[in-house]
Amino acid sequence: METRKQSTQISNPAHPMALQSNDNHIPALAMGRSVFPRDAIAHIYRPSRSVMTSRPAREGWRLVFEPRSPSFIEPLMGYTGSKDTLKQVELRFSTKEAAIRYAQRQGLNYVLHASGETQARARLRDMRAKRDFSDETLDRLGLLALADSYGYAMAHAANQNHFQSSGNWADPMDVVHDHRLSLPSKRSILMNWAWNEYLVDQATNEGMPENGRPSRLGDVEQALVALERKELSPDISHPKQRAA
Repeated sequence: METRKQSTQISNPAHPMALQSNDNHIPALAMGRSVFPRDAIAHIYRPSRSVMTSRPAREGWRLVFEPRSPSFIEPLMGYTGSKDTLKQVELRFSTKEAAIRYAQRQGLNYVLHASGETQARARLRDMRAKRDFSDETLDRLGLLALADSYGYAMAHAANQNHFQSSGNWADPMDVVHDHRLSLPSKRSILMNWAWNEYLVDQATNEGMPENGRPSRLGDVEQALVALERKELSPDISHPKQRAA
């Protein structure tokens, strides 16, 4: 899987997104007429052959978008909804190069999947689950206003292969006070750590404890709150330093 990051401003497409983009002759777009949000991340993949048919793999390439907001259950009808309209967008291209050119012209950050639809879809599902968990956690901690910042930090770290294992720190608070890390890196590490501890908690509840240890989700949540308080009050010292 290849990851490509664009730094150009996102611009307004000159043609409807629902049409197949044989876009070799579409001119560069004018700046300042943005349609795609800045935090939109596209995934480009080639659909694999269905296991239910002997037909060859479907032709062409697809461009879909990573979710930017959690899904919810509509209380009246009971169906799953989302405020993120990009979830409904799926662009079709005759070649991989055409899809890449389109993403580049739109200034999109994009991930190129060379291994087919299954892995790409699985990765998207995992990212959706993490984003939903992140938003729910921040909401519970009173930090929902930072949901987009956390979502961008986690997606950026994953797509740039910058993810750092929480195993590098003995305690979640050590991440908060690690001066080598940027704020987005701290947010990404702690939220991914919280996600992993949540999975440990779920496994324990289902009678399958991981390595026989309790979940540290509460410790990680305290570190998340401390991190944002520290950003508001940078003079807060490390608890271990105060104890000394």
